[in-house]
Amino acid sequence: MDISRQAKAIRPFLVMDILEAANKMACSGSDVIHLEVGEPDFNTPECIIRAVPKAIQNGKTHYTHSLGIPELRAAISEHYKSTYNVDIDPDQILVTAGSSPALMIAFAILLDNDSEVIMSDPHYACYPNFAEIFSAKVVCIPTLSHDLFQLNPDKVRGAITTRTRAILINSPANPTGAILDSAHIKAISSIGPLVISDEIYHGLVYEGRPHTILEYTDNAIVINGFSKAYAMTGWRLGWAVFPKGLIRVAQKIHQNLGICAPSISQWAGIAALREASQDVEAMRQTFARRRKVMLEEMTKQGFNIEVEPTGAFYVLVNMKDISDDSYKLAFDILKNTGVGVTPGIDFGPSAEGYIRFSYANSEENIITGINRVGKYLRSL
Repeated sequence: MDISRQAKAIRPFLVMDILEAANKMACSGSDVIHLEVGEPDFNTPECIIRAVPKAIQNGKTHYTHSLGIPELRAAISEHYKSTYNVDIDPDQILVTAGSSPALMIAFAILLDNDSEVIMSDPHYACYPNFAEIFSAKVVCIPTLSHDLFQLNPDKVRGAITTRTRAILINSPANPTGAILDSAHIKAISSIGPLVISDEIYHGLVYEGRPHTILEYTDNAIVINGFSKAYAMTGWRLGWAVFPKGLIRVAQKIHQNLGICAPSISQWAGIAALREASQDVEAMRQTFARRRKVMLEEMTKQGFNIEVEPTGAFYVLVNMKDISDDSYKLAFDILKNTGVGVTPGIDFGPSAEGYIRFSYANSEENIITGINRVGKYLRSL
């Protein structure tokens, strides 16, 4: 059967390979600890859950406005004002079924055959695949530990061509946990091309505070959502803020491809923004403690942590002295220790030889998991 060139070019999401293998081991009775998956292990806060039966009883089970219900877009606008002191017109906001569709719509607006999008390397594994769907070229800027995993504006400026349509940034970042400081964001925002800023890990910051790109420029598309900070991965609810000149075309694409985000989830999103601040802060503090525990245990085991993360819930560890094949090493670790970890190659060529650990698990499991991995690595 013939399939498209774009479909053939899509690479697998390797963390899912690890997760599925780990789950298979667990089903066979093995004691598996998940340090691979980037998903909060908390249940959704009760104040959010309570919004669901109320919405159902009130008949909020139909198609909504394609941009999202006005009440949720107003709440998102209020969030930008209270959190960043940025004024956003609710009519610039598009609510989607998770942040991934929002990013796909942004790419659909900007990318054509042979156009270019600039991003860091390492980067979230799915970014290049999204661009591949539109036959666009990904231009990667190596963003290494000696840069503190900060995307260098001068290197970005040097990569600009007549085909450059966007610069994609992610802060706090997956897989590094690094946060772009205000000087870097301001410099990148002034380069020229539109900036797509993936801010899904805002709310999970442990030192300082994150800055939205909208503090520095209107020439940007911001991607965000409820999955990470609000422990709502399964609710599939995200949003994007578009420049006023792009919101109508974004809306048309969404009307055709998605119609609207899930109605019940949208009402839950209002409760999340207006009622869950204490729950979100409690989860953030728990992640902060887990981050400290993981870093301490890794130090005891002699892991090579080049840059300590300050956001998200990941630690990227250099294991090139053990193996230059992170995919094989990740499966070897799973097979011999029962600990799921993510191969660095999932995140781009510059991350080969690294392993990503997630601290979205209990302190007990983190300590046990890191000790298992450390003992195994010493045996090699």
